[in-house]
Amino acid sequence: MTTLTVSGRVAQVLGSYLTDLFGVMGNGNVHFLDAAEQLGLRFSAVRHEGAAIAAADAYYRTSGRLAAGTTTYGPGYTNALTALAESVQAQIPVVLVTGDAPTSGPRPQDVDQTAIAAGLGAATFTVTRDAAGSITQQAVEYALTKRTAVVIAIPYDLAALEAADEELPAALAPAGSDDVDGGGHGDLAQVARLLAGAKRPLILAGRGAHLAGAGPELRQLADRLGALTAGTALALNLLEGEGYLGVAGGFGTDTAAGLMGEADVVLVAGASLSPFTMRFGHLLGPDSTVIQIDAALQPTHPRVDTFVSGDVKSAAERILALLDDPAAPAAGPSGAWRAEARKRLAEGPAHHPGAAETPDGRLDPRSLAKALDAVLPERRTVVQDGGHFVGWAPMYWNIPRPQDLVMVGTAYQTIGLGLASAVGAARAVEEDRTLVLASGDGGFLMGLSDLESLIGAARSAVVVIYNDAAYGAEIHQYGSQGLTEKPMLIPEVDFSGVARALGAESAIIRSLENLSALTDWIDAGAKGTFVADCRITSSVRAPWLSEWMAASQAAKAAVAG
Repeated sequence: MTTLTVSGRVAQVLGSYLTDLFGVMGNGNVHFLDAAEQLGLRFSAVRHEGAAIAAADAYYRTSGRLAAGTTTYGPGYTNALTALAESVQAQIPVVLVTGDAPTSGPRPQDVDQTAIAAGLGAATFTVTRDAAGSITQQAVEYALTKRTAVVIAIPYDLAALEAADEELPAALAPAGSDDVDGGGHGDLAQVARLLAGAKRPLILAGRGAHLAGAGPELRQLADRLGALTAGTALALNLLEGEGYLGVAGGFGTDTAAGLMGEADVVLVAGASLSPFTMRFGHLLGPDSTVIQIDAALQPTHPRVDTFVSGDVKSAAERILALLDDPAAPAAGPSGAWRAEARKRLAEGPAHHPGAAETPDGRLDPRSLAKALDAVLPERRTVVQDGGHFVGWAPMYWNIPRPQDLVMVGTAYQTIGLGLASAVGAARAVEEDRTLVLASGDGGFLMGLSDLESLIGAARSAVVVIYNDAAYGAEIHQYGSQGLTEKPMLIPEVDFSGVARALGAESAIIRSLENLSALTDWIDAGAKGTFVADCRITSSVRAPWLSEWMAASQAAKAAVAG
């Protein structure tokens, strides 16, 4: 085996699992980055350490392939913590390679990085000279198996020392289990009976169904039953077809939500049933029977009546087989439930189209979103920061596949990771797709340094900034209650000017006609990065936020008695 340093051994083993690294160079990881370059790993420099993990996270969400972030010890490490917490809570496999205190003991500038990671739910694997390779392999396989973030720590005094030779087994991506409830059919037989007896069945798919590759089986099951289908925001269009209602939750239409509320049996496949998906308790009718199939070990919501722990794809296959059994109760689509849905969806209101004029003369974000959908390249992967604007893309833009909507930050409820996420997605998307980042002005300013990173990484990218000169969600939630708006306001920033200074093409969008600048750029080949600084009104409140506010007020009233 070739002689390598400890850092080199870590890079060598990582190279059998991944091709891409994102990070900021420093004392603690300089030897690792040198080794990674020599071994042919692709390094994308970002300008803030939090972006290292967010980019690796988005890379995985876009491509399904593992990536790593890397930082130095101390402040480099602590800068990465928000993004690390997001990956843990979102169950995204991510590897953070970082420097750490020397083996001789902590220096005055060192902190207990292992304890900090543990507090976020991330395990730390500290390499040694004797087992740098095996420990790295263990860390990566833990991340893949558990679907979580891990930290690989390289003590400062070991980084450049020669590593011991190791005979390592071949890197094997851990295989997903098809075991369903211990391999038994008892619960699934009950599930099949409930579905067979349903008059108004609904199949609700989440990200777990997408990750399991269960879309075709669930779609087949829906057609077999004559069921309506829906998805969470992270499983957008997974079950698109006859009877598809769109997104469950605040991004959906009231008509679709009304139909979901009338379902008598609901099969929840790989969805956690978050408060947002459940419309804060109002999505499903009180008498509906709720079945959940999930990789979790127990139900994730009190509304679940029947729970099966296991792989969603395998479970759907077994349910189909049980329904086809001659001894099974007769089940088949009557067509009435889907016909009713078609009629009501055609007659009911869709999303509000937005207004041509607003009280302050700025753009209505809804009409802007509709216009952007018509302008943006059809083959697009959409990345979103967090903020008040977050619903406009899922509501108004065509996003054909679940992996084409990347929302890093939703699990941890953070903003400011959009630009970093775009860097990772830009490295992962197919060559013929355009990356589209949607951001608010507040989150964009938090991550502004990584606009330079995106410009360097993206073959074709459009950045849409919903610029209302405010933290919009806070204006609506708290300004509307009479709290001072002064801390919620942001001086109007010329993001177009900043973008041009960094090497992007850009335009300020004050009217829909101004989108012609973006159209011209697309017609010219859509090469590089275009930043659309869209000056929107703060007078339009997103429906999802109205739901959130109503739920919060109801909860406060209940506590107050």
